[in-house]
Amino acid sequence: MGDIAKVAFQFFQTEFTMIITGTHFNYYQVCKRKLWLFANGINMELSSDLVFDGKLIHENSYPQRSERYEELEIEGIKIDFYDARNRVIHEMKRSNKIEKAHEWQVKYYIHVLEQNGVTDVIGILEYPTLRHTDKVVMTDSDREKIVAMKADIANVIHAEACPPTINARICKSCSYYEFCYISEPET
Repeated sequence: MGDIAKVAFQFFQTEFTMIITGTHFNYYQVCKRKLWLFANGINMELSSDLVFDGKLIHENSYPQRSERYEELEIEGIKIDFYDARNRVIHEMKRSNKIEKAHEWQVKYYIHVLEQNGVTDVIGILEYPTLRHTDKVVMTDSDREKIVAMKADIANVIHAEACPPTINARICKSCSYYEFCYISEPET
């Protein structure tokens, strides 16, 4: 990166507040490379069968839910189902394979609501195909970790180079798998 580009990049970073989303928090838990690629405009989810499957589960599992709960968008997050009366976030996921990432995504949603004056919020992670739910609560320790994670997420996103592959079992079911692991033939 040339000197002018570096100065422009630094200006952009300081002048504009970066919006961190729940997706950033989720990807941060799973793979820093996926986080960097997504945040830097390389989005492979649009062609992923697993993502499409998750959307179908989301749309068809609780058809009456949109009548009872509201969609909430605030500071870069989008909560699909929020019960404002009981202060409950309902987050639906296809599988619990990366449950830790799902949990931190919901905790980040709780954090954003708390930063906007909404207190005593809990989350419910729902896995309709498994017929399983998990309650998500925020602790003081989690609040401290979120502040540190936000800083680290910003560092990953703004790094000049993409992080290396992680070579984990989860990689084979990732929408970025081919991008990360299929190399071009040598000439």
